Amino acid sequence: MKKLASFGLGLLMTSAMAAAQAEEVKIGMITTLSGGGSHLGVDVRDGFMLAIEQSGRSDIEVLIQDDGNRPDLARSLSNEFMQRDNVDILTGIIWSNLAMAVVPAAVRQGVFYISPNAGPSDLAGRMCHENYFNVAWQNNNLHEAMGAYVKGEGFAKPILLAPNYPAGTDALAGFKHRYENEVVDEIYTQMGQTDYAAEIAQIRASDADSLFFFLPGGMGISFMKQWESSGVDLPIFGAAFSFDEIIIQAVGSAAIGAMNTSQWAYDLDNETNHAFVDSFRETYERTPTLYASQGFDTANLILSALEKAHPDDQDAFREALREADFASVRGKFRFGSNHHPIQDIHVREVVEGDDGQPTNRLVGLAIEDIQDVFAAECQM
Repeated sequence: MKKLASFGLGLLMTSAMAAAQAEEVKIGMITTLSGGGSHLGVDVRDGFMLAIEQSGRSDIEVLIQDDGNRPDLARSLSNEFMQRDNVDILTGIIWSNLAMAVVPAAVRQGVFYISPNAGPSDLAGRMCHENYFNVAWQNNNLHEAMGAYVKGEGFAKPILLAPNYPAGTDALAGFKHRYENEVVDEIYTQMGQTDYAAEIAQIRASDADSLFFFLPGGMGISFMKQWESSGVDLPIFGAAFSFDEIIIQAVGSAAIGAMNTSQWAYDLDNETNHAFVDSFRETYERTPTLYASQGFDTANLILSALEKAHPDDQDAFREALREADFASVRGKFRFGSNHHPIQDIHVREVVEGDDGQPTNRLVGLAIEDIQDVFAAECQM
């Protein structure tokens, strides 16, 4: 197996370089590398560093720290990066509650924050900022697309399930926005919950004809295993956060047949994506998840902007970011007025792969050129 480098707390990574650059750029990555859901942060990190390595630049330092999925630790690390290390850019946060703890203060201090994942509605709307960009999506987008899909498939009584934190409430709000009809019920769970017996009993007792849920990381694994054991038989819909390649491998056969929405798929047919998937598999000996694709795109956005300006020239660098002049693994990509993507959202089905293990297969387009509704609230 090829290794870019060994990673750890406080790890500093510097890429190899093709030619000398005028001034160094420091990037602070705060992401989740331990505990529940750590594979999300690991894949964001690995996708990001793959792009930095492929760039051949040595004038970029990436400082990586593990936030342990703790808002207080994430805030402390961001302060260290800004005050001690004088970073130009922050990135990496997975969870929306951590993003809310870090981003507003960071951008007010003149640091650019480029999100590879978390996209809470407040940061897309009333708390938007010129130094904040999101390369992944606004939290609602994938759920909105599934709401439209479930409606189009004729399901009349969905029941909804999500953890009670910003991304969870955004998820269910997004689904309902595009579903446009009444739902049977909305069930909110605790963050990090592992026992879903009560929620499954509530679903069983309802007259729902389908289940839409958002449970990222280990929460989704626990739920799906208990769901299979329960014998409840409803069509399952969700977003890719609950059905990435690592989660469905851990869940096993219980995931087969589930439909999920994503802005990216490893079998999406474009040249950039083919090259990314091949190089990621060669380097890390696993298939990338959407989180890896987001890390890769985030690094390439930053690299494209650095070709035009240094972050010290904030106006020029900001404009270079807005241009999004890079080849995205998802194909079409542009920023809306609130610095969140306008992009296509696809539908994937979990199927049995050639090796007998669950995998995602791209089946169609859920919605084209979606822009989040919170852009209208952004006064930037």
